[in-house]
Amino acid sequence: MKEIFKIYQVDEAEANRIAHSENNIHQHDFEELIIGLEGKLEHFIDFKSEIYEAPFISFVTKGKTHRVKPHPTDGKCLFWVLRFKSEFIPETTFQLYNHFHDHATFGITYSTCFQRLTHIAQMIADEMQEGQSDLGIVRQLLSTLFTMIESEYRKQYPEGLPTLSNSSTTFKNFLTILEENYHRPESVNFYAEKLFMSARGLNLICHQILQQSVSEIIETRKLIEAKNLLMNTDKTISEIGFELGYTDKAYFTNVFKKKSSQTPSEFRTDMKSIISK
Repeated sequence: MKEIFKIYQVDEAEANRIAHSENNIHQHDFEELIIGLEGKLEHFIDFKSEIYEAPFISFVTKGKTHRVKPHPTDGKCLFWVLRFKSEFIPETTFQLYNHFHDHATFGITYSTCFQRLTHIAQMIADEMQEGQSDLGIVRQLLSTLFTMIESEYRKQYPEGLPTLSNSSTTFKNFLTILEENYHRPESVNFYAEKLFMSARGLNLICHQILQQSVSEIIETRKLIEAKNLLMNTDKTISEIGFELGYTDKAYFTNVFKKKSSQTPSEFRTDMKSIISK
């Protein structure tokens, strides 16, 4: 996906088109939120397939292997689909992994909260239809949307999902600690000690859940924030690198290019071009 954000609806006609087209199991380089208003969703993810009746919320984190098949119920199907790059709302994205990395979809009720969710989605769609849409407004609305989803999630699962494993709990705690410390040049041992475990044990859990090492996840979080700062501030490359714990500009640039195939300057130029369209 070239855009930093997009939103669209899946209706009965689109569901039928998908049903008669090639729809292979795949991965994508963006985050995807699906809000199911009508119909049902057949979702293959984490090596199993389940069907969810609307209303439901589904959040598919970047890199997950999955496939979705929308199906009408009594001839009706309507989903909101929101896709965005991780750096669009970096302060929220990694926290979403806490809830959804091993439970991508959950059902909700037709409540006042659900009506508000659909209303906010419509507001986002309306803003994106403007000739000069304001991505700052879209970002705030999207953050609000996720805040409301998290609130609804906690109401339904106040103690967390009952099937949450010890590994998942440890991973959730790691991400919480990471969110508080990713600006600092801390080592893998720092995070392992905070969790009262060995670095090897933490690495095994991270590989099991995200197929990445602890170091890779730390660098990914730093990269997401770096992209956010490059896109939304006028700070220099050196200032951004220093803010994220890189004391050497050249090293920061090399790490950034290795993970994103662009230098920080090239990324900033590309984002300005996309946003100005």
